[in-house]
Amino acid sequence: MYRLALKMLFADRGKYVMLLSGLVFATLLMTQQAGVFVGILEWTKGNLKNMRAPIWVVDPKVEQVNEVKALRDTDVTRVRSVPGVAWAVPMYWGILQARLIDGTFKPVQLVGLDNATMVGRPSRMVAGRIEDLRLPNAVVIDELAVERLSRGRPHPIGIGDIFEMNDKEARIVGVCRTEKSFFGYPYIFATYDQALQFAPKVRKMLSYILVAPKEGRTIEEVAAHIRSTTGLMAYSEEHFGISTVRWFFRNTGIPTSFGMTIALGFIVGVAVAGQTFYAFILENLRHFGALKAMGASDGLLTRLVLLQAFAVGAIGYGIGLGVTVLIGSLFLRKGMPPFSLPWFIPVATLGAILFICAIAAAFGIRKIRQLEPAIVFRG
Repeated sequence: MYRLALKMLFADRGKYVMLLSGLVFATLLMTQQAGVFVGILEWTKGNLKNMRAPIWVVDPKVEQVNEVKALRDTDVTRVRSVPGVAWAVPMYWGILQARLIDGTFKPVQLVGLDNATMVGRPSRMVAGRIEDLRLPNAVVIDELAVERLSRGRPHPIGIGDIFEMNDKEARIVGVCRTEKSFFGYPYIFATYDQALQFAPKVRKMLSYILVAPKEGRTIEEVAAHIRSTTGLMAYSEEHFGISTVRWFFRNTGIPTSFGMTIALGFIVGVAVAGQTFYAFILENLRHFGALKAMGASDGLLTRLVLLQAFAVGAIGYGIGLGVTVLIGSLFLRKGMPPFSLPWFIPVATLGAILFICAIAAAFGIRKIRQLEPAIVFRG
């Protein structure tokens, strides 16, 4: 009987293809848009991924890692004096304009690392050595900067080449690999003192204080001591990431925009699948009536309809997810737009598709339960 139900489904090619297309489109739209949304949220935490530190100390009003309210230089000493702090180092972060060889300008993210420890340095060097940052006017650029700053040059910019930031010469001593940030600008790394020379002069230049707890002390414990002792805000790396995501949920329309698109995919799936499957049931009503006349119970017919709905749902989900992965791999290769597919997105999409199939089947089941077996004998 179950094999007969599947033959009945696949035999009606027109309805089967339309039903399958609706479920593939719904799966693709929900999964792909959710993947891009998660990718954007990962980009918002780009600074945390590229400049690792156990504890980030910032101004009390700072809520996310992409905003900076400068601190006083003496705040570094105050944080170092807090019990449980193993070390505390200053960091500069700001957006500057890099002047290219053809005279055009490109925005870049300048990061100033502690001169002695290089805490927050990029973890993956492609060429050169991070220690060479201690040379005069030295900078390390990321691979995106190689692409963006090579305009007007006969060959890609690299070690030994020069460009300008704020009318000051910067000499490249290394190339690194970084995660993209929310702004999408390339990273330029320098020592803290050198970064202050590149940056426009203002009264307070310190952006972050990076801190590590002493051995035997927890990150949360030391962060709490810093907050209570100095009045500054101290985030663990994980907490700062969560706070950053919450800030974007509260203050931008990104979640609403993607949420509406994902909801649209669900609605389209319900409408197309429900209408098409109901039409399929109506066209095959005589066959279900014949089965009922031969003694098939309502429970058996219900299971047959559910099998048909979930079978096409599983096939549509599989195809839609495969297309999503293919599109996502192209996005990742190109670098735009952002894309990330954690395990919970396919699982949630599968649940949504099964729910759509259940709704579509419910219309057909209701019609079959109202069916009189005698319909098969009518002319």
